[in-house]
Amino acid sequence: MRIIVSAGGTGGHIYPALAIINKFKEKEKNLEVLYIGTHNRMEKDIIPKNNIKYEALEIYGFSKTDLKRDFKNLGLIKKALKKCQKIMQEFKPDVVIGTGGYVTYPVIKAAQKLKIKTFIHEQNSIAGKSNIMLGRKCSLVGVSFKESIKYFNAKNTFYAGNPCGENALTLKKIAKTTLGFSPNKKLVICVWGSLGSSSVNAKLKDYLVNFNDDYEVLYITGKNLYDNFVQNVKFPANVKVIPYYDNLSSLMKSADLIVTRAGASTISELLALQIPAIFVPSPYVANNHQYHNAKTLEDNQTGLMIEEKDLTSSLLQTKIKELFASPTKIAIMKDNMQKLAVTNSSEIIYNKIKEILEK
Repeated sequence: MRIIVSAGGTGGHIYPALAIINKFKEKEKNLEVLYIGTHNRMEKDIIPKNNIKYEALEIYGFSKTDLKRDFKNLGLIKKALKKCQKIMQEFKPDVVIGTGGYVTYPVIKAAQKLKIKTFIHEQNSIAGKSNIMLGRKCSLVGVSFKESIKYFNAKNTFYAGNPCGENALTLKKIAKTTLGFSPNKKLVICVWGSLGSSSVNAKLKDYLVNFNDDYEVLYITGKNLYDNFVQNVKFPANVKVIPYYDNLSSLMKSADLIVTRAGASTISELLALQIPAIFVPSPYVANNHQYHNAKTLEDNQTGLMIEEKDLTSSLLQTKIKELFASPTKIAIMKDNMQKLAVTNSSEIIYNKIKEILEK
């Protein structure tokens, strides 16, 4: 079997793609994989390290302000479409898979023009415009949230969950004591993605500096924001501030509460691991989709949400104290998480794709 996979820009798109590839490798003895990504974003480094053949496209996301760049990008998309068609005519894939990022548009579009079967995976509760357009002619569409089925043709759309969740389950737990935390105190991890968030850091710095509660906090600033954040500041003994943690999913297994953004991959991991969370959705993403992701979870009593505009040190402190003071509420959250979690997502996706290939 031959498959082409495309995803780009963020780990939230790339890691589901890798999980699907790994499932195909497990199931198909004579599998050949080709990955198509951008020439300048993180997938160009991650994918070759996984010994997967890689083709790069020069393509950029559209800007709301730089019309000159957008005009140039239209030309690059046409060029990318032609390149993808040539690649596919030579590689002859059985199916082309896209899991998000603007790079997937010319890849899936080229496959559709060549009448090759296609699958896309929508991670967010609010479907992206590109996926909605591509979904009209896709052979199959998988979604992480049941709420997003309405954006696609119901006949070829199915609830798949997110493959990142099942990946988290297979990881070995890292004990919090390895970072110097007490085995007897509750641990809260605050993290805003690998890049961090300067706006959230500014809001919560005094929370950490003046921290005097009986739980412990690991605060992850983001690589490029760390030096400025810790400059001329002394934190209490039960607060640890670091720039980045490479194997965070394994460490999260030792946490009692996560305070984080509401990206789809993070959510799928938390659901699978049944770790309570307070979500502070990023207001800077397309379609404000993180807000809708978090709102869905809050409505299902699987997490709490604080919008960034409302976030203060005192509010966060209050929410954490209320949760820790209510074991019943945490138990309800975990029970609801278990009901929502899909822990065999890549298997579901593989089986659905096999079905369409055998027709």
